[in-house]
Amino acid sequence: MASQDHIRNPIEWGWGQISHVALAVGSLPRSLLGGEEAKPAPLPVRRIDVADLRGVLLKGLDDFAAYRTDVIFLCLIYPLAGIALLRLTFGYDMLPLIFPLAAGFALIGPAAAVGLYEMSRRREQGRRISWLDAFGVLSSPRFGAIFVLALVLLAIFALWLVAADGIYQATLGRQAPASLAALVRDALTTPAGWAMIIVGMGVGFLFALLVLTISVVSFPLLLDRDVGLLTAVETSIHAVAENPGPMAAWGLIVAGSLLLGSIPAFLGLIVVVPVLGHATWHLYRKVVV
Repeated sequence: MASQDHIRNPIEWGWGQISHVALAVGSLPRSLLGGEEAKPAPLPVRRIDVADLRGVLLKGLDDFAAYRTDVIFLCLIYPLAGIALLRLTFGYDMLPLIFPLAAGFALIGPAAAVGLYEMSRRREQGRRISWLDAFGVLSSPRFGAIFVLALVLLAIFALWLVAADGIYQATLGRQAPASLAALVRDALTTPAGWAMIIVGMGVGFLFALLVLTISVVSFPLLLDRDVGLLTAVETSIHAVAENPGPMAAWGLIVAGSLLLGSIPAFLGLIVVVPVLGHATWHLYRKVVV
């Protein structure tokens, strides 16, 4: 117990995290495949109703309320990252990507919230936690698999931006808009703009469906059990296949909440991301047997 009460200085804590990452990288093959006798196969899942999502969200709110100071501090990175993306957008005449960037948070959200899953996991175990415990992910034996899956989502996000830029050029042309107001006007008042919106929403839906299918329970599962990456992804696919209605509703809740949280200079993400992150952990616990 004494070791748990020991307060480490920043250098000691940082070195500990680096050591955990080094061990995780060394065990990458095992983290991708799971235990030695494990075979890639989906775990059994429960069927849930759309009504069950209310309970999941309430538990997410409860976790947020219990540790709101810690998670707000932790999640300050999201609006800061959003503002940085906005400055990049405006600085390089990439205004057409401002809305795809905001919508794209739903594609990388499951990976961005992995520290929140860890906090909910520890709270469920009755352990005292703080925002630093979010970095407990680094010491997970499956950190390698978590990192690889996060890279997959990042690649999907990049492909979405390429697709969104192609849709813009195919409908409104290669010339960048003179201002944000001009972009909104062209998008909402011209046939080409409406075509861009309709096609963009359709393509964006396919990207979101892909991410939802492969990641809705895979990140929490990797944190919680000794399974490999393939098993986690297959279990996520299985969970969506068994619960198409509730999972579709969950996807809409996540996408809509992240989009709304992104609109006021991304500041709403300080609340939206932790609530959804904690709720995702409880969704996993509800679905996977």
